[in-house]
Amino acid sequence: MSLLRTEMASWQGSNSFNSSNGTDLTIGFTSSAVAVFLFGTNFVPVKKFDTGDGMFFQWILCTAIWMVSLIVNLIQNCPRFWPLAMVGGFLWATGNVTVVPIVKTIGLGLGLLIWASFNLLTGWASSRFGWFGIDPEEVANPVLNYVGAGLSVLSTILFLFVKTDIQTSSSSSSSECTPLVREHSINTSEHRNENRNDVSWVDNFSPLGRRIIGCSLAVIAGILYGSSFVPVLYIKDHGRRNGTTYTGASQFDLDYVFAHFSGIFLTSTTYFLIYCAVMKNRPKVYPEAIIPGFVSGLLWAIANCCWFLANRYLSAVVSFPIITAGPGFVAAMWGVLVFKEIKGLKNYILLLIAFCIILAASLSTAFSKV
Repeated sequence: MSLLRTEMASWQGSNSFNSSNGTDLTIGFTSSAVAVFLFGTNFVPVKKFDTGDGMFFQWILCTAIWMVSLIVNLIQNCPRFWPLAMVGGFLWATGNVTVVPIVKTIGLGLGLLIWASFNLLTGWASSRFGWFGIDPEEVANPVLNYVGAGLSVLSTILFLFVKTDIQTSSSSSSSECTPLVREHSINTSEHRNENRNDVSWVDNFSPLGRRIIGCSLAVIAGILYGSSFVPVLYIKDHGRRNGTTYTGASQFDLDYVFAHFSGIFLTSTTYFLIYCAVMKNRPKVYPEAIIPGFVSGLLWAIANCCWFLANRYLSAVVSFPIITAGPGFVAAMWGVLVFKEIKGLKNYILLLIAFCIILAASLSTAFSKV
């Protein structure tokens, strides 16, 4: 009887563990799916509104992000505020100021695909090898993990050969119609001649120059984005150790959302004030971009909260490949089906190959953990 009770207790404990583990996986993968869709969609509302040089737009977007964090902070009963988590917000906001020039030079689809790939590599490598003082993530199959990272690099190279057709003439402007948002005559030759004050600085470069600038900015943005979770992971890892400044720090990722997003808002506001000073208190303000920019910020904030949850229930070494690779597919579908940025059989074949490679990379990296 004693042996039977022991076996029954062991069986019940095993079932309880499996049930808990299954719930964690369900929450993690559901959060990842929501994050993938929203990250691939969040810039769509502002795609056809003139955002100029992007400085005013990024401040509106970051204001919406911070407001979401206030709500999350109240839901979490105002957990302890760790200033170090704001550094992650600084890194993200610095990368974010490059988004509008990227979209204007190489398009939403290609831009997001490039920065998502470098985001994946930076986030994966820092978690896998324990960069910047965080604990390295051990994986069950290191070879499979490295294969996934290598495939991600290969997919990035393929994305660089995808040609995008960005609005450069009034004829192309009139041919592109979508019920998503109202079309404005932006980046057209007539518009540039009539109102030089509304022209973004990237419009002064040649097509090749714009492509080089766009791709370079996308790489920099991806590295900054991939590093943005490091401060939170650092606090959590050191919170499990005795005798550190962060001993006893919360292990639930959503408890750091307010500090992280506060770093985003503070950095964004600082950049905007510097911009206003450089412009001699005459910033380029685009009223029509306020509501779309705010909606874009709300979508991004919800997506990033889901990413925090995915980090909690899947670990960063699993969530990064999924959440950074997936939005590229969503964004490219917007570019192909709605905005008509990506055209031609050659581009479609390249995209198909790239999607297959990055999907294989994501699966390889994810399954190397289990």
